[in-house]
Amino acid sequence: MESKRQQKHAKLLQKELGDIFQKEAKPLIGKALVTITRVMVSPDLSFAKVYLSFLLADPKALFDVIDAHKKEIRHDLSKRIGKSVRIIPEIAFFPDDSAVYAQYMDKVISDLNIPPAPPEEEEQEEDED
Repeated sequence: MESKRQQKHAKLLQKELGDIFQKEAKPLIGKALVTITRVMVSPDLSFAKVYLSFLLADPKALFDVIDAHKKEIRHDLSKRIGKSVRIIPEIAFFPDDSAVYAQYMDKVISDLNIPPAPPEEEEQEEDED
């Protein structure tokens, strides 16, 4: 479980990285929308796992571009938070597949063939209430 300090640091990183992707990284990502879905920080605050979600772009190609430019992104981050934190964490980016998984589960559930309950069972349930 993360400490309050880790959670506070993770929120700061999430906010600042989100701003970087919205404003400063536009030449890097183009018209794509990059969302920071989650940030997990190590107990010593020197390492951060950043989970990214993508819209309007090929996720694999865009993830590779972002991962290749993580030094520049970390540098932009250091310019923003350098005065308020002691250590600028090393950043590891990971694709967030939760939206894809949610779509898959939604499809599985909608494809289930569940027959309607027989009328006599419904009447018994109403009588019991």
